[in-house]
Amino acid sequence: MSITVNIYYTGEKGAARKFAEEMISSGTVEAIRNEKGNIRYDYFYPVDDAETVLLIDSWENQDAIDVHHGTAMMDTIFRLREKYNLHMKVERYLLDDEIPDSDKKYIKE
Repeated sequence: MSITVNIYYTGEKGAARKFAEEMISSGTVEAIRNEKGNIRYDYFYPVDDAETVLLIDSWENQDAIDVHHGTAMMDTIFRLREKYNLHMKVERYLLDDEIPDSDKKYIKE
């Protein structure tokens, strides 16, 4: 069962967006996306909150997350979070592959 972690990074004066931009420009995002077990690693900007960035981070399982947490990339992430003085809110979700028939009528594919 896959796991998705939503991480809301919040800072001041555009720090969260600068963090995401540096994660991308440094090649860290691409390296994470290439890790075994990574399904998704994407940043999004909320329309109504210029000081927050949402990271959607999905993995095949907890073992893949644990391996990721043991990589040198985590040192880069920690360093950049400190550099930009970011605070975090984290949500974890387990994938539910079954969409109930009652919900399907609201989905356009």
